[in-house]
Amino acid sequence: MTATIEEVKKFWDDRPCNVRHSTKDVGTREYFDEVEKKRYTAEPHIPAFAEFNRWNGKKVLEVGCGMATEGINFVRAGAQYTGTDLSKESIDLAFSRFVSYNVEGQLYTGNAEELSSFVPIETYDLIYSFGVIHHSPHPEKIVSEIKNYMNKDSLLKIMLYAKDSWKSAMIRADLDQPEAQYGCPIANTYNFQDVQNLLKGFRITGCEQRHIFPYRIEPYKKGLFIKEPWFEAMPDKVFNALQFQLGWHLLITAKLED
Repeated sequence: MTATIEEVKKFWDDRPCNVRHSTKDVGTREYFDEVEKKRYTAEPHIPAFAEFNRWNGKKVLEVGCGMATEGINFVRAGAQYTGTDLSKESIDLAFSRFVSYNVEGQLYTGNAEELSSFVPIETYDLIYSFGVIHHSPHPEKIVSEIKNYMNKDSLLKIMLYAKDSWKSAMIRADLDQPEAQYGCPIANTYNFQDVQNLLKGFRITGCEQRHIFPYRIEPYKKGLFIKEPWFEAMPDKVFNALQFQLGWHLLITAKLED
């Protein structure tokens, strides 16, 4: 039996994504700066995928913004930003972040399966959702809702977990788990056929795999990036080839079908 949306909400309210990426005082600039640095050091493919500068003067809607690490970067780049999240704790952190940097953006709390019930419908240039939709009991409902905010020129950029990946293999062997904290209620995985089925009504213009986490967990918790011995011994060229075939993150770009 799949988890309920209430169980998913409780999981992320209890520990918002990346909330432990810094030991500085929560809500301070120093805290948010450290969270951002750690996130993009561990996942350097995110800024390239988001293309922050591309959205200067454009309207961006982020579905599942968490504490708005990407959100603050869209705003810095000049985007008109709207962020949503199921977790009120995450939205409170996002609000604190915007206040800390004296920037503006619209933030909404709610279930993205019912997005149009709490975010006014208007057309956005970019709909962005990184690592969020696969945690929903009904991802197809989120995709259906997203269509209400797009026209033929709008772009959809989402990250979904990859079924055919190093991480999935480690999870099946009981050597890993989907999220840093134990007990994630839902973490769906996808291959390209699954993505096509989920994104009915969309034309997929890009789908790439990235991200194998190479670092030892205990030092990483302390902010130290020390690779596991087998990854340390691996040439960068080999590691990158492995990521492009067995990465945990499917980076998907799509537009509405004509």
